[in-house]
Amino acid sequence: MMTEKNDPLAQSAKRASQLAQHKAENPEPSLGARLAQTGVVGWMIVTPALLGAWLGRWLDHHTHTGVLFSAAFLLGGAALGFWSAWTWMHKK
Repeated sequence: MMTEKNDPLAQSAKRASQLAQHKAENPEPSLGARLAQTGVVGWMIVTPALLGAWLGRWLDHHTHTGVLFSAAFLLGGAALGFWSAWTWMHKK
């Protein structure tokens, strides 16, 4: 005897119904919202990298070390930006 528990067609229909209900309750974000998220992530990475490059260049100018601090702070700023973007995206 076929019951709902062991009927693959009934289980598939139930999963499809649940998925349709979930999509109706949680609609897909608009294109504008997606573009805004992309812009935020971009600025979260670029801003610390630029600040690090600026600070490193200032230190290099005052200590006469070539590009030592510029390179280090640029990479550190980029790493900080990627980390903050990664954590922000995983919270969303």
